[in-house]
Amino acid sequence: MFSLADKIALVTGAGSGIGEAIARCLGSAGATVYVADCDTANGQRVASSMGASATFAQIDVADEISCADATEIVMARHGRCDILVNNAGIGHVGALPQTTAADLDRLWAVNVRGAFNLCKAIVPGMLERGSGCVINLASIAGIVAVRDRLAYTVSKFAIVGLTKALALDHSSTGVRFNCLCPGRVETPFVQSRLKECPDPEQAYREMCSTQLNGRMVRPGEVAAAALYLAADESAMVTGSAMMIDGGWSAGK
Repeated sequence: MFSLADKIALVTGAGSGIGEAIARCLGSAGATVYVADCDTANGQRVASSMGASATFAQIDVADEISCADATEIVMARHGRCDILVNNAGIGHVGALPQTTAADLDRLWAVNVRGAFNLCKAIVPGMLERGSGCVINLASIAGIVAVRDRLAYTVSKFAIVGLTKALALDHSSTGVRFNCLCPGRVETPFVQSRLKECPDPEQAYREMCSTQLNGRMVRPGEVAAAALYLAADESAMVTGSAMMIDGGWSAGK
């Protein structure tokens, strides 16, 4: 088991799904975790269930001031943030004819600028200390294009690029930058979308079929990868885009 004892972590979008799984996993490994989310009810639910080592942080990642305010709270209490997980994100279904400029702007603001905002707020402190770890949540859609997900694909390719650029620029500082690229993950959001389909069981089978091993990724499997990247044992891993896709990208 990797240990994150005495580490301070901030995880965005931690009120549900992948973010919740990552927050719980890092907390179980000994980290003090800030459960950051714009959803107060779910964020507080997760933080309170994790015990004294977790604190809810209200945040709108698309708002630069909100990101700075959340960072100030962490810094005031601990003087540092060792692990930043930029997980918060939103999606949009549609090819070009079904995607407006407003749709693209909305996804860019949360998925890309959100990660940028928190990096701007937290990474300078990491660079000053010469240590730290940033984990960005990209997607299979950041490696290969996904049909009818134009805006989402654009935003996730940008996250992979952001991660690699940060790693290249700061390779000698002791601060590491990596991203995770899951395939379809069986989150509460996906489960709710399935219920809206005319044939939920058929839709579920189709979602599972994109992974070569025939099932969707579990949030805990993404969290386990995040734990490895956050731990000292991955000291030589930076600039990577780690696939967790059940083989989806293997033949691409």
